[in-house]
Amino acid sequence: MKPVVLAGGSGSRLWPKSRAALPKQFLALTSDKTMLQDTLARLDGTEAAQPIVICNDAHRFLVAEQLRQMQGDHGGIILEPVGRNTAPAIALAALHATKSNEDPVLLILAADHLIKNQTAFHKAVAEANALALEGHLVTFGIVPDQPHTGYGYIKSGAVVGNGLKVEQFVEKPDMATAESYVASGNYFWNSGMFMFKASVYLAELKKHAPEMLAICEKAIESESKDLDFIRIDPEIFATCPDDSIDYAVMEKTEHAAMIPLDAGWSDVGSWSSLWETADEKDANGNVVVGDAILEGVNNSYINAEERLISVVGLDDVVVVETKDAVMVAHKDKVQDIKNVVNKLKAEQRPEFQFHREVFRPWGSYDSIDNGERFQVKRITVKPGEKLSVQMHHHRAEHWIVVSGTASVTIGENTQLVTENESVYIPIGEVHALENPGKIPLELIEVQSGAYLGEDDIVRFSDRYGRTESK
Repeated sequence: MKPVVLAGGSGSRLWPKSRAALPKQFLALTSDKTMLQDTLARLDGTEAAQPIVICNDAHRFLVAEQLRQMQGDHGGIILEPVGRNTAPAIALAALHATKSNEDPVLLILAADHLIKNQTAFHKAVAEANALALEGHLVTFGIVPDQPHTGYGYIKSGAVVGNGLKVEQFVEKPDMATAESYVASGNYFWNSGMFMFKASVYLAELKKHAPEMLAICEKAIESESKDLDFIRIDPEIFATCPDDSIDYAVMEKTEHAAMIPLDAGWSDVGSWSSLWETADEKDANGNVVVGDAILEGVNNSYINAEERLISVVGLDDVVVVETKDAVMVAHKDKVQDIKNVVNKLKAEQRPEFQFHREVFRPWGSYDSIDNGERFQVKRITVKPGEKLSVQMHHHRAEHWIVVSGTASVTIGENTQLVTENESVYIPIGEVHALENPGKIPLELIEVQSGAYLGEDDIVRFSDRYGRTESK
């Protein structure tokens, strides 16, 4: 059994925590590990091979770092140059998995789901594996504990093996329809998790979406290795149809089966779902993360990242605070956060894409202050890492080392700069920053100039193979 973890997506309904550059699957929202790490840890105790992870090109270093933190091997990190939904992504994984003339059973998992009961999950996976080996395309149907209008449903049919035949996939219903589904006992939530042999999926894709399969085959034909990553042909893949596995295959195949799963599952699709699934609530039904003082507040979700939050006299609200944004919503309206995100995107505001603290493969930077013609950043460089050799056309920089030791190259000269020492990089000067030490390097960078955008970088060399901003 080879797990395939789908780690794309933007998680816009969990803004301001989840953003385009750091979406929810890379955040610690339901435990002390990120959702991607929890998904991979969930496989412990199963007979699983090294997982394949599929992600956006822009998130590749986040994935690599989070896998490194778990000290686990993987079966490849496939980079999607553009998002084309789940059916092509799974096709890439299946084609990659069969390149060595093997035909593994693939366990398709989303990187951003919560599953509380690991034992029940393992049991369902074993049952699904038996069906998959018989040639079925298996989905996991969540046993509903309430009527829900936010999920698609699966109507179950006759018994097949140790599972059930899939009779129909149903779109998200209204409340009255959802209530009738749950009352019938024949409908399950569509989890978006699947299990099948790679060859069976590819055969069904060839039957029902032949153009998609042909493009994926061409795109991965000349796959190349780049550090830990597997790159495919971006121009070919960009022509691939955009479609989900549900529409492209599962709703059309005659071989769909289902295993019921009752394991405390949630797709964590909104802030209200984090309130619903929380194990600990106070006496008034509130979930509090971080520093908060509540007075006369009931059934609410409060998440404070940086500052004290005080809430008075409100019921059924969500309050989320980050370093650069605060979001307040009624629990019944949290789905509409996506409208706020769309406005941020349309106005090209940085809060759409980035947090104030931005993570890079070499470390991170936090934009702590800015004004007309200046910007101040706190930069952290991991031991042994190095920023690109670069130059700026419009800004000069002052670097003040707070802790650790920096190796600084300016022009032809390289020097060590230690705590409480500083250097100046003039406009147009080629320079580089490296941490040669054993502890993190922390410094304050003061930029000054007519233009301070991240795209004012001419990069001469970079150990990470990047072409975007630093």
